[in-house]
Amino acid sequence: MPEMPLVLWIAFAGALGLVVGSFLNVVILRLPERMAASWEQEAREVLALEAEPAAPLPPGIVREPSHCPQCKHRLSTLDNIPVFGWLFLRGRCRYCQMKISIQYPLVELLCAVLSAVIVWKFGPSWSALAGLVFTWSLIALSGIDFRTQLLPDQLTLPLLWLGLLLALLPMFVAAPSAIIGAAIGYLSLWSVYWLFKLLTGKEGMGYGDFKLLAALGAWMGPISLLPIVLLSSLIGALVGVSLIVLRKRDSQIPMPFGPFIAAAGWVWFVAGDNLLQGYLHLSGLG
Repeated sequence: MPEMPLVLWIAFAGALGLVVGSFLNVVILRLPERMAASWEQEAREVLALEAEPAAPLPPGIVREPSHCPQCKHRLSTLDNIPVFGWLFLRGRCRYCQMKISIQYPLVELLCAVLSAVIVWKFGPSWSALAGLVFTWSLIALSGIDFRTQLLPDQLTLPLLWLGLLLALLPMFVAAPSAIIGAAIGYLSLWSVYWLFKLLTGKEGMGYGDFKLLAALGAWMGPISLLPIVLLSSLIGALVGVSLIVLRKRDSQIPMPFGPFIAAAGWVWFVAGDNLLQGYLHLSGLG
């Protein structure tokens, strides 16, 4: 039986990315709501407050079918087709005409493109499968942080542990490099956080950023951390200045840093070797 050509694997990865991207939209929207409901319940128990009248929990991530957030009408199979469903509906609910966020097709398209790039980079292999999980996790984390300024432990910690476990094979880096990368990744931003807080009395970032960079260090080792931090800072600065100049965004409004760390981490995961060789060549060191 002939092997499937790489181009077909890439196309399959793109199609799979569309489907997974649709699920990631559910995670991005529903996970923070479930977390908030859980936190409220735990807080009431800790403070020994009287229980409020039972209220319906936010929709679950897996069991509850997709529905319009406004009219609660269950979406049809046609409505749920990634990207094309949004286009068919012209960005509005067919039942109540509420505008549907462009986030849905954008996340689906992004997931499709990045999934295809991963398979193009690694070919049909276990490394590609791990890379897909890595990519999908970063997309979900970026979406949640962009919307809520939260990087949930439910996603950052499994990503961290998976990177450490893969290092036992090793798949991308050896175990010592993964452990050191995770430790340095966490402690570097932790140190910056506390230094900034001592100097200004303000919090410059959240603990989720520490855990995300630790996860990237576990996947790619300590040598990746400085380029990731520099690249994420550059991307963040460009995006921030663009929003201030073009959209008159208030410079005092906090901006989530997680999406920039995730973007820089993914770029280095896919093209780090080439970027490093290019830098060494341009600097005359290579």
